[in-house]
Amino acid sequence: MKKQQQAFGGTEKMLKGGLHCHTKRSDGAGTPEEVIRLHYENGYDFLALTDHRFYNYENFAPELPITIIPGMEFDNTFERDHGFRCFHTVCIGPEKENGNGYEQDERLESGKAKDQLEYQPYLDEIHAKGNLTIYCHPEWSSTPASYFNKLQGNFAMELWNSGCAIEYEMDNKASYWDELLGQGMKIYGVATDDGHAMHHHCKGWVMVRAENKVSAILDALKNGAFYASCGPEIYDFYVEDGKAVIDCSPVAKIRIHSDMHPSHMRRDPEGNMTHAEFNIGEGEKCSYRYVRLTIIDKEGRQAWTNPIWLD
Repeated sequence: MKKQQQAFGGTEKMLKGGLHCHTKRSDGAGTPEEVIRLHYENGYDFLALTDHRFYNYENFAPELPITIIPGMEFDNTFERDHGFRCFHTVCIGPEKENGNGYEQDERLESGKAKDQLEYQPYLDEIHAKGNLTIYCHPEWSSTPASYFNKLQGNFAMELWNSGCAIEYEMDNKASYWDELLGQGMKIYGVATDDGHAMHHHCKGWVMVRAENKVSAILDALKNGAFYASCGPEIYDFYVEDGKAVIDCSPVAKIRIHSDMHPSHMRRDPEGNMTHAEFNIGEGEKCSYRYVRLTIIDKEGRQAWTNPIWLD
């Protein structure tokens, strides 16, 4: 039986979207209009302006046909052993009239939690106000999986964060994702920019199969009907007859991941590979709990499928 990842096989268009960026409304370099215009010029269909603790619904460039996803970034810094770590959470939600509990320009105070158990009530409040949440840049935050693996309700975590990747060479290889997946957590992965400087923007995005309106995009994200990319395109990903199969734009490497087996990779030095199959077994002969794939083009740009769960 064919088991296809949710992003593929539908009839809706694949939409390009940004889920994490900043403007001069908090600590970004660009005005909201400049940031929106830059994304539109780079082919984005939707964008969330997620300034720190400053909620937004508004399209500051209303002449542009780009969908603005309501949102903000919530932060919490906690001191420990004369240093600090932090929890940062991107919040994205519906329009106000569709049940979002935040107001336009509502300002929040930073969280005051020393660990993930104390931070959970902040997530609970965000969810109660109708918002989805993304766990941000775990490497930059100095939070390995054991620091956030008990948080409940995040639909996704950042696999790629352009600001962290560009400035610190961190949060660029899906670190810690398989630790959570291997514990049985069903959490998706997103690529974002966290754009502060203008050159951070438009380097990482999600491709979402949905109608281009806020409610449909949020539903697709919540249900995993998307993949994350910094350039390569994924056309299909499925499991059938004991094989994990992918079709994609030309790439040089395709790697399979799971917590039950060492990774395997297919390579094409010329960077022209558009199809790969990995034997994983089926029925009682399949010991994979889930599979996911990373593709890498000749320039080193990556894209990530979300997992197919097999148990």
